[in-house]
Amino acid sequence: MTERGPLRLGFLMFPGFPMACLTSAIEPLRAANEITGQCEFVWRLLSETAGPVRCSAAIGFDPDETLQEAEGLDQLYLIAPPTAEFADPRRSPARLRWLDRIGVTLGAFSGGIFPLARAGLMEGRPCSVHWCYEAAFKAEFPNVPASDSTILRDRRRNTVSGAGAVFDLMLKLIEERLGREVMTEVACWFQHPFVRDEAAAQKVPVARGQGTADDLSPPIREAIRLFETHIEDPLRIPDVAQAVGLSGRHFERIFKRETGQSPLRYYHHLRLMKARQRVLYSNDSLREIAASVGYMTSSPMIRHYVQLFGVSPRDERRLTQSMRRSGPPRVEAAE
Repeated sequence: MTERGPLRLGFLMFPGFPMACLTSAIEPLRAANEITGQCEFVWRLLSETAGPVRCSAAIGFDPDETLQEAEGLDQLYLIAPPTAEFADPRRSPARLRWLDRIGVTLGAFSGGIFPLARAGLMEGRPCSVHWCYEAAFKAEFPNVPASDSTILRDRRRNTVSGAGAVFDLMLKLIEERLGREVMTEVACWFQHPFVRDEAAAQKVPVARGQGTADDLSPPIREAIRLFETHIEDPLRIPDVAQAVGLSGRHFERIFKRETGQSPLRYYHHLRLMKARQRVLYSNDSLREIAASVGYMTSSPMIRHYVQLFGVSPRDERRLTQSMRRSGPPRVEAAE
Protein backbone atom coordinates (compact mmCIF):
# COMPACT_ATOMS: atom_id res chain seq x y z
CA MET A 1 0.00 0.00 0.00
CA THR A 2 1.42 3.37 -1.02
CA GLU A 3 2.01 5.70 1.91
CA ARG A 4 -0.08 8.83 1.81
CA GLY A 5 1.83 12.09 1.68
CA PRO A 6 0.76 15.29 3.45
CA LEU A 7 -1.86 17.60 2.04
CA ARG A 8 0.08 20.52 0.52
CA LEU A 9 -1.53 23.96 0.69
CA GLY A 10 -0.37 27.32 -0.62
CA PHE A 11 -1.59 30.74 0.49
CA LEU A 12 -1.12 33.51 -2.06
CA MET A 13 -0.93 36.83 -0.20
CA PHE A 14 -1.83 40.16 -1.79
CA PRO A 15 -0.87 43.47 -0.14
CA GLY A 16 -3.47 44.45 2.42
CA PHE A 17 -4.75 40.89 2.88
CA PRO A 18 -6.76 40.11 6.07
CA MET A 19 -4.30 38.55 8.51
CA ALA A 20 -7.06 36.74 10.43
CA CYS A 21 -7.81 34.61 7.35
CA LEU A 22 -4.21 33.42 7.16
CA THR A 23 -3.91 32.55 10.84
CA SER A 24 -7.34 30.89 10.79
CA ALA A 25 -6.07 28.61 8.04
CA ILE A 26 -2.65 27.74 9.44
CA GLU A 27 -3.34 27.33 13.16
CA PRO A 28 -5.86 24.45 12.98
CA LEU A 29 -3.59 22.61 10.53
CA ARG A 30 -0.63 23.06 12.88
CA ALA A 31 -2.72 21.77 15.78
CA ALA A 32 -3.81 18.70 13.80
CA ASN A 33 -0.15 17.87 13.09
CA GLU A 34 0.72 18.24 16.78
CA ILE A 35 -2.23 16.17 17.99
CA THR A 36 -1.49 13.28 15.63
CA GLY A 37 2.29 13.56 15.89
CA GLN A 38 2.43 13.39 12.09
CA CYS A 39 3.02 15.87 9.31
CA GLU A 40 -0.44 15.55 7.74
CA PHE A 41 -0.55 19.11 6.45
CA VAL A 42 2.19 21.32 5.03
CA TRP A 43 1.80 24.88 3.81
CA ARG A 44 3.73 27.57 2.01
CA LEU A 45 3.24 31.31 1.83
CA LEU A 46 3.30 32.72 -1.70
CA SER A 47 3.37 36.17 -3.22
CA GLU A 48 3.62 37.51 -6.73
CA THR A 49 6.97 39.14 -6.10
CA ALA A 50 9.83 38.51 -3.68
CA GLY A 51 9.86 40.46 -0.44
CA PRO A 52 7.51 40.86 2.53
CA VAL A 53 3.79 41.31 1.98
CA ARG A 54 2.08 43.62 4.46
CA CYS A 55 -1.33 42.60 5.68
CA SER A 56 -4.23 44.90 6.55
CA ALA A 57 -2.75 45.33 10.05
CA ALA A 58 0.54 46.57 8.50
CA ILE A 59 2.45 43.43 9.61
CA GLY A 60 4.84 42.01 7.02
CA PHE A 61 4.91 38.32 6.08
CA ASP A 62 7.87 36.83 4.21
CA PRO A 63 6.77 34.50 1.40
CA ASP A 64 8.42 31.12 0.99
CA GLU A 65 8.34 31.44 -2.80
CA THR A 66 6.72 33.39 -5.59
CA LEU A 67 3.63 32.30 -7.49
CA GLN A 68 5.74 31.56 -10.56
CA GLU A 69 7.90 29.17 -8.52
CA ALA A 70 4.98 27.33 -6.92
CA GLU A 71 4.82 23.61 -7.71
CA GLY A 72 3.69 20.48 -5.94
CA LEU A 73 0.56 21.99 -4.39
CA ASP A 74 -2.75 20.23 -3.82
CA GLN A 75 -4.65 23.41 -2.98
CA LEU A 76 -3.95 27.12 -3.43
CA TYR A 77 -5.91 29.92 -1.75
CA LEU A 78 -5.86 33.62 -2.63
CA ILE A 79 -6.02 35.97 0.37
CA ALA A 80 -6.63 39.58 -0.57
CA PRO A 81 -8.66 42.72 -0.04
CA PRO A 82 -11.45 43.13 -2.64
CA THR A 83 -9.50 45.93 -4.35
CA ALA A 84 -6.46 43.70 -4.98
CA GLU A 85 -4.94 43.80 -8.46
CA PHE A 86 -2.30 41.50 -9.91
CA ALA A 87 1.19 42.96 -9.89
CA ASP A 88 1.71 41.13 -13.18
CA PRO A 89 -1.73 41.05 -14.86
CA ARG A 90 -0.50 38.76 -17.63
CA ARG A 91 1.75 36.15 -16.04
CA SER A 92 0.03 35.71 -12.68
CA PRO A 93 -3.47 34.84 -13.98
CA ALA A 94 -1.80 32.60 -16.57
CA ARG A 95 0.05 30.79 -13.80
CA LEU A 96 -3.17 30.28 -11.86
CA ARG A 97 -4.84 28.88 -14.96
CA TRP A 98 -1.89 26.51 -15.43
CA LEU A 99 -2.20 25.31 -11.84
CA ASP A 100 -5.89 24.71 -12.47
CA ARG A 101 -5.10 22.67 -15.58
CA ILE A 102 -2.75 20.37 -13.69
CA GLY A 103 -5.41 19.64 -11.06
CA VAL A 104 -4.70 22.03 -8.20
CA THR A 105 -7.81 22.98 -6.21
CA LEU A 106 -8.07 26.77 -6.22
CA GLY A 107 -9.83 28.86 -3.65
CA ALA A 108 -10.20 32.25 -2.07
CA PHE A 109 -10.66 33.71 1.38
CA SER A 110 -12.69 36.88 1.89
CA GLY A 111 -11.75 39.49 -0.76
CA GLY A 112 -9.50 36.95 -2.49
CA ILE A 113 -12.50 35.97 -4.58
CA PHE A 114 -12.05 39.20 -6.57
CA PRO A 115 -8.58 38.43 -8.06
CA LEU A 116 -9.60 34.79 -8.54
CA ALA A 117 -12.60 35.93 -10.58
CA ARG A 118 -10.47 38.54 -12.38
CA ALA A 119 -8.19 35.71 -13.48
CA GLY A 120 -11.18 34.22 -15.33
CA LEU A 121 -11.35 31.16 -13.07
CA MET A 122 -14.87 31.54 -11.67
CA GLU A 123 -17.04 31.98 -14.77
CA GLY A 124 -20.34 30.18 -14.24
CA ARG A 125 -19.23 28.74 -10.88
CA PRO A 126 -21.03 29.63 -7.65
CA CYS A 127 -18.87 31.13 -4.93
CA SER A 128 -19.08 32.42 -1.39
CA VAL A 129 -18.93 36.22 -1.22
CA HIS A 130 -18.76 38.15 2.04
CA TRP A 131 -21.90 40.23 2.55
CA CYS A 132 -19.74 43.37 2.83
CA TYR A 133 -18.55 42.91 -0.76
CA GLU A 134 -21.67 41.46 -2.35
CA ALA A 135 -22.89 44.55 -4.21
CA ALA A 136 -19.45 45.35 -5.62
CA PHE A 137 -18.84 41.72 -6.61
CA LYS A 138 -22.16 41.29 -8.39
CA ALA A 139 -21.61 44.51 -10.30
CA GLU A 140 -18.15 43.47 -11.51
CA PHE A 141 -18.90 39.78 -12.11
CA PRO A 142 -22.54 39.39 -13.19
CA ASN A 143 -21.81 35.92 -14.63
CA VAL A 144 -20.43 34.52 -11.37
CA PRO A 145 -23.22 33.34 -9.04
CA ALA A 146 -22.56 34.89 -5.61
CA SER A 147 -23.77 32.89 -2.62
CA ASP A 148 -24.36 33.89 1.00
CA SER A 149 -23.00 30.51 2.17
CA THR A 150 -20.09 30.77 4.57
CA ILE A 151 -18.23 28.09 2.57
CA LEU A 152 -18.83 26.88 -0.96
CA ARG A 153 -16.91 23.98 -2.50
CA ASP A 154 -17.68 23.28 -6.14
CA ARG A 155 -15.56 21.43 -8.72
CA ARG A 156 -12.10 22.15 -7.31
CA ARG A 157 -13.07 25.63 -6.14
CA ASN A 158 -13.18 26.34 -2.41
CA THR A 159 -14.41 29.83 -1.56
CA VAL A 160 -14.88 31.18 1.94
CA SER A 161 -16.54 34.36 3.17
CA GLY A 162 -14.36 35.34 6.15
CA ALA A 163 -11.86 34.30 8.82
CA GLY A 164 -14.27 32.36 11.02
CA ALA A 165 -15.44 30.38 8.00
CA VAL A 166 -11.80 29.74 7.00
CA PHE A 167 -11.34 28.00 10.35
CA ASP A 168 -14.46 25.92 9.60
CA LEU A 169 -13.09 24.90 6.20
CA MET A 170 -9.80 23.79 7.75
CA LEU A 171 -11.73 21.74 10.32
CA LYS A 172 -13.59 20.11 7.43
CA LEU A 173 -10.29 19.25 5.71
CA ILE A 174 -8.98 17.81 8.98
CA GLU A 175 -12.13 15.71 9.43
CA GLU A 176 -11.93 14.35 5.89
CA ARG A 177 -8.29 13.40 6.32
CA LEU A 178 -8.04 12.37 9.99
CA GLY A 179 -11.58 11.76 11.19
CA ARG A 180 -14.10 13.54 13.35
CA GLU A 181 -12.35 12.80 16.64
CA VAL A 182 -9.21 14.71 15.65
CA MET A 183 -11.29 17.50 14.12
CA THR A 184 -13.26 17.87 17.37
CA GLU A 185 -10.07 17.97 19.44
CA VAL A 186 -8.64 20.71 17.20
CA ALA A 187 -11.85 22.74 17.55
CA CYS A 188 -11.69 22.37 21.33
CA TRP A 189 -8.02 23.43 21.40
CA PHE A 190 -9.13 26.82 20.14
CA GLN A 191 -12.50 26.84 21.92
CA HIS A 192 -14.14 27.09 18.53
CA PRO A 193 -17.81 27.26 19.58
CA PHE A 194 -19.30 25.08 16.85
CA VAL A 195 -18.53 23.67 13.44
CA ARG A 196 -20.83 25.14 10.82
CA ASP A 197 -22.15 23.06 7.99
CA GLU A 198 -20.95 24.12 4.55
CA ALA A 199 -24.51 25.17 3.67
CA ALA A 200 -24.72 27.57 6.62
CA ALA A 201 -25.59 31.12 5.61
CA GLN A 202 -23.48 34.04 6.70
CA LYS A 203 -24.44 36.02 9.77
CA VAL A 204 -25.58 39.41 8.50
CA PRO A 205 -26.33 42.37 10.77
CA VAL A 206 -29.71 44.00 10.59
CA ALA A 207 -29.17 47.33 8.84
CA ARG A 208 -28.70 50.03 11.47
CA GLY A 209 -29.91 47.51 14.08
CA GLN A 210 -28.39 45.61 17.01
CA GLY A 211 -28.82 41.98 15.98
CA THR A 212 -28.54 39.63 13.03
CA ALA A 213 -31.13 38.74 10.44
CA ASP A 214 -31.63 35.20 11.75
CA ASP A 215 -32.97 36.63 15.03
CA LEU A 216 -36.03 37.98 13.19
CA SER A 217 -39.42 36.34 12.71
CA PRO A 218 -40.08 34.57 9.37
CA PRO A 219 -42.31 37.34 7.87
CA ILE A 220 -39.74 40.04 8.64
CA ARG A 221 -36.87 37.89 7.34
CA GLU A 222 -38.85 37.36 4.14
CA ALA A 223 -39.53 41.09 3.83
CA ILE A 224 -35.82 41.82 4.16
CA ARG A 225 -35.09 39.15 1.54
CA LEU A 226 -37.48 40.94 -0.81
CA PHE A 227 -35.79 44.26 -0.05
CA GLU A 228 -32.39 42.67 -0.74
CA THR A 229 -33.49 41.33 -4.13
CA HIS A 230 -35.07 44.62 -5.23
CA ILE A 231 -32.36 47.20 -4.68
CA GLU A 232 -32.24 48.59 -8.21
CA ASP A 233 -36.02 48.48 -8.62
CA PRO A 234 -37.45 49.36 -5.18
CA LEU A 235 -40.75 47.81 -4.11
CA ARG A 236 -43.69 49.60 -2.52
CA ILE A 237 -43.98 48.85 1.20
CA PRO A 238 -47.69 47.88 0.96
CA ASP A 239 -46.78 45.33 -1.72
CA VAL A 240 -44.12 43.82 0.56
CA ALA A 241 -46.60 43.63 3.44
CA GLN A 242 -49.06 41.80 1.21
CA ALA A 243 -46.32 39.44 -0.04
CA VAL A 244 -45.49 38.35 3.54
CA GLY A 245 -49.16 37.93 4.46
CA LEU A 246 -49.59 40.88 6.81
CA SER A 247 -51.77 43.93 6.79
CA GLY A 248 -49.96 47.22 6.25
CA ARG A 249 -50.38 48.43 9.84
CA HIS A 250 -49.47 45.06 11.38
CA PHE A 251 -46.41 44.81 9.14
CA GLU A 252 -45.25 48.31 10.11
CA ARG A 253 -45.70 47.55 13.81
CA ILE A 254 -43.90 44.17 13.80
CA PHE A 255 -41.10 45.42 11.57
CA LYS A 256 -40.37 48.39 13.81
CA ARG A 257 -40.56 46.25 16.96
CA GLU A 258 -38.00 43.74 15.60
CA THR A 259 -35.61 46.10 13.81
CA GLY A 260 -36.10 49.42 15.55
CA GLN A 261 -36.98 51.09 12.25
CA SER A 262 -39.94 51.48 9.96
CA PRO A 263 -39.86 49.30 6.81
CA LEU A 264 -39.41 52.36 4.61
CA ARG A 265 -36.47 53.68 6.65
CA TYR A 266 -34.86 50.25 6.79
CA TYR A 267 -35.21 49.81 3.02
CA HIS A 268 -33.76 53.28 2.46
CA HIS A 269 -30.75 52.50 4.69
CA LEU A 270 -30.25 49.14 3.02
CA ARG A 271 -30.07 50.69 -0.44
CA LEU A 272 -27.54 53.26 0.77
CA MET A 273 -25.43 50.56 2.42
CA LYS A 274 -25.31 48.69 -0.90
CA ALA A 275 -24.25 51.94 -2.54
CA ARG A 276 -21.52 52.32 0.05
CA GLN A 277 -20.14 48.87 -0.77
CA ARG A 278 -19.66 49.95 -4.36
CA VAL A 279 -18.20 53.31 -3.32
CA LEU A 280 -15.57 51.52 -1.19
CA TYR A 281 -14.88 48.40 -3.26
CA SER A 282 -15.34 49.41 -6.89
CA ASN A 283 -14.32 52.14 -9.30
CA ASP A 284 -17.87 52.66 -10.56
CA SER A 285 -19.02 56.22 -11.12
CA LEU A 286 -21.51 57.77 -8.73
CA ARG A 287 -24.04 57.89 -11.55
CA GLU A 288 -23.70 54.12 -12.04
CA ILE A 289 -23.89 53.48 -8.30
CA ALA A 290 -26.98 55.66 -7.91
CA ALA A 291 -28.76 53.79 -10.71
CA SER A 292 -27.85 50.44 -9.15
CA VAL A 293 -29.65 51.31 -5.91
CA GLY A 294 -32.78 52.79 -7.43
CA TYR A 295 -32.01 56.51 -7.83
CA MET A 296 -32.79 58.28 -11.08
CA THR A 297 -29.82 60.66 -10.62
CA SER A 298 -26.79 60.78 -8.34
CA SER A 299 -27.65 64.07 -6.57
CA PRO A 300 -30.34 62.73 -4.19
CA MET A 301 -28.25 59.64 -3.46
CA ILE A 302 -25.27 61.81 -2.53
CA ARG A 303 -27.46 63.95 -0.27
CA HIS A 304 -28.92 60.91 1.50
CA TYR A 305 -25.48 59.29 1.72
CA VAL A 306 -24.11 62.32 3.59
CA GLN A 307 -27.12 62.35 5.90
CA LEU A 308 -26.63 58.67 6.80
CA PHE A 309 -22.85 58.29 6.87
CA GLY A 310 -21.72 61.84 7.62
CA VAL A 311 -19.40 62.02 4.63
CA SER A 312 -19.87 62.33 0.88
CA PRO A 313 -19.22 59.24 -1.24
CA ARG A 314 -16.39 61.01 -3.10
CA ASP A 315 -14.65 62.00 0.14
CA GLU A 316 -15.11 58.56 1.69
CA ARG A 317 -13.70 56.86 -1.39
CA ARG A 318 -10.74 59.23 -1.45
CA LEU A 319 -10.03 58.76 2.27
CA THR A 320 -10.32 54.97 2.07
CA GLN A 321 -7.98 54.76 -0.91
CA SER A 322 -5.48 56.96 0.91
CA MET A 323 -5.59 54.71 3.99
CA ARG A 324 -5.10 51.59 1.89
CA ARG A 325 -1.98 53.08 0.32
CA SER A 326 -0.45 54.29 3.58
CA GLY A 327 -1.65 51.56 5.95
CA PRO A 328 -2.96 52.05 9.50
CA PRO A 329 -1.43 54.74 11.69
CA ARG A 330 1.67 53.70 13.60
CA VAL A 331 1.60 53.78 17.37
CA GLU A 332 4.53 55.68 18.86
CA ALA A 333 6.25 54.17 21.86
CA ALA A 334 5.89 56.07 25.13
CA GLU A 335 9.05 57.75 26.33
